[in-house]
Amino acid sequence: MTRSVSDVDALTDAVLTASKLLVAVSVRSIAAVEDTITLPQFRLLVVLEGRGSMKLTALADHLGVNPSTATRMVDRLVAADMVERQPNPESRREVVIELTAEGLRVVRGVFRRRRAEISRIVARMPESKRRGLVNALVAFTEAGGEPPVDDLSWL
Repeated sequence: MTRSVSDVDALTDAVLTASKLLVAVSVRSIAAVEDTITLPQFRLLVVLEGRGSMKLTALADHLGVNPSTATRMVDRLVAADMVERQPNPESRREVVIELTAEGLRVVRGVFRRRRAEISRIVARMPESKRRGLVNALVAFTEAGGEPPVDDLSWL
C-alpha cells in the first residue's frame, strides 16, 4: 500500500504536536533536579542508564556533541557524583564513563515523575483511542532507532 504525502504530513504534524506535550512533561519531571543538572546532562545520564558504561568519544557521538562538550558535561556530573570515570577493562589506557548510584537515583526519580504524569494523560484518553497507541509508538521508536526498554520494574 502506498501512502500519500498528505498522510505522512498529517502524521508528522500529529507527532510534532504530541512531542510538544512530551517535552513539557519531560521538563516538568526534571524540575526537581534542574538546579543540579541541565537537560543535556540528564540526557547523558539516561544514555548511560540505558546503554551502560561508554568511552567518552562514543558517548559524545551518541549525544551528537563534540568530545570537548561531552568532557565538560562529564566533568560537571563527576563533581555532582552522578558519573565516574573508570579504567576501560579492555584497554587500561582508556577510561569509560559510568553512572554512579546517585546518577541512577536521579534518573529513576525523574522517570517515576514522568511516568506518573504520562499515566494521568493516557488515563484521560478514551479507551478506544488507546488501543492503537502502543503499536504506533513502538513502530515510531523502532523507525527512529531507539532501543526498547527491557526492564521497567524500577519505575
